[in-house]
Amino acid sequence: MAGQKSPPVHPGEVLPEEFLKPLGLSQYRLAKGLSVPARRINGIVQGKRAVPADTALRLACFCKTTDRFRLNLQARFDLEVERDRPGDRLTRNVIVLASRKTAGSL
Repeated sequence: MAGQKSPPVHPGEVLPEEFLKPLGLSQYRLAKGLSVPARRINGIVQGKRAVPADTALRLACFCKTTDRFRLNLQARFDLEVERDRPGDRLTRNVIVLASRKTAGSL
């Protein structure tokens, strides 16, 4: 359908396509290489778990990428998910700072 936005890409979707398949690695083998529980990698790949900073650092070292690469993917995903949430909760719940004068009355 035209005009419909596709859902945000979870950082875990990138792992199999960009690293696991091309390198011929299983999730289990990656977990062992990172010294993390296999459940963590599986949760990330399935999109059920975020990529924590510790795992981003380990992936950067293992995959020879930057630590920011994974963290940026995660931050972008989180922002897109929040932006896509329905409702006007931000405009309803956030007081916009109009000027320094009115800031003192908060």
